[in-house]
Amino acid sequence: MSSFARARERLQALPLFMCGFRPFFLLAAAAAVAGMVLLLGAWSGLLPVPAALPGGLVTWHAHELIYGFGMAGVTGFLLTAVPEFTGSAPFTPRVTLTLVALWLAARLSWLAASLLPALLLPFNLALDGALLALVAPRLWRDPLRRHLGFAVALALLTLLHAGFFAALLGGGRPLAWLHAAVGAMACLVIVATSRISMSVVNGLMEAGRPGAPPPQAVYLARPPRRHLAVLAIALCGLSEFAGGPVQVTGWLALAAAAAMLHLLNDWHIGRALFTRWALMLYGSYWLIALGYAALGAAWLDAPLQASAGWHLLTAGAMGLSMFAVMSMAGRIHAGLWLDRRRWLPAAAAAIVLAALLRAAAGLSGAPQWPLLAVAGLLWAGAFAAYLWHAAPVLLAARSDGQGGCAEPAMEDEHAHRGCA
Repeated sequence: MSSFARARERLQALPLFMCGFRPFFLLAAAAAVAGMVLLLGAWSGLLPVPAALPGGLVTWHAHELIYGFGMAGVTGFLLTAVPEFTGSAPFTPRVTLTLVALWLAARLSWLAASLLPALLLPFNLALDGALLALVAPRLWRDPLRRHLGFAVALALLTLLHAGFFAALLGGGRPLAWLHAAVGAMACLVIVATSRISMSVVNGLMEAGRPGAPPPQAVYLARPPRRHLAVLAIALCGLSEFAGGPVQVTGWLALAAAAAMLHLLNDWHIGRALFTRWALMLYGSYWLIALGYAALGAAWLDAPLQASAGWHLLTAGAMGLSMFAVMSMAGRIHAGLWLDRRRWLPAAAAAIVLAALLRAAAGLSGAPQWPLLAVAGLLWAGAFAAYLWHAAPVLLAARSDGQGGCAEPAMEDEHAHRGCA
């Protein structure tokens, strides 16, 4: 056996690679912190920006927010959820390690992009293609094909990623492809949250916890409202991408906001909504609605930059929903019950406040740099807090003696108390 093979086997044996969410949730949080620190450092002049960085700093930042931070969270979620949704075998540590290597290679490719920009395309698309090849067949083989929407969203994100690099390297409009990817991510958040929210709101996620209240059936994520919201977002994205009349695109954005507000009615079921975990998912829907409302207002000549809407959708809705999933799935599938400590709602509130402050920076006459700096520090601080509290759990072996992605053993009293 070669030294490389032995090193790979040692890595695969680490608890970090026991389940797909473990490394990718850590990478998502690390990307959030590092990416924001680099951006703020560049904006403030404390860090140099490579003169030949393809597309410039803003393009790199937008790409890494979606396909660095965002795709890390999506990959961790799908590697964990798809086997559970389809009743198929878990993905092996070797698969997880390979995907981690592809994600890291994609991030590092930007360091060489000034000299060899063509390297960006294969390294960045490798993760998307590999993940799609892994999950799409399982989702298709599911007899009812209930979760095929994940494969469709992932395929769309992969296609848009390829279009982005074709435009970036060929002198096109790379940001137009990233804006379309934001819409695809918003649809993915809606689809994923509809699955998770019923478990969270109805008390199913901790149904085995000692002393947990009995599960209930008060909340149902209804497909018609969800489908309407996805359709409205898709139409708005198509109009914006095709360069349609700005007034039409603006009204379609407002229609997407209205559809999201209509979708929120599914959640209004009384006291069951008012837990920290349900409110985080509910809040992500609100941020999607606000994001499209801000885009519509900007495109209809309100004194507001469109960047306000884009950041409500990315730093806000995408950031909050991924933080919520990372905080819940990252505990339950590591063998621990949900974390009830105060840091978690404080970090979630920081993400929401950061998104609102970043949106306020787009108002005409607003003090941009102070708002950008505070928003960036709040957002990075929230994910730094996640790293601090979650890393000891995700790097360690399970405390309940189980393996893989299994939920906690009922008798695990240590986990019941929420100890990290």
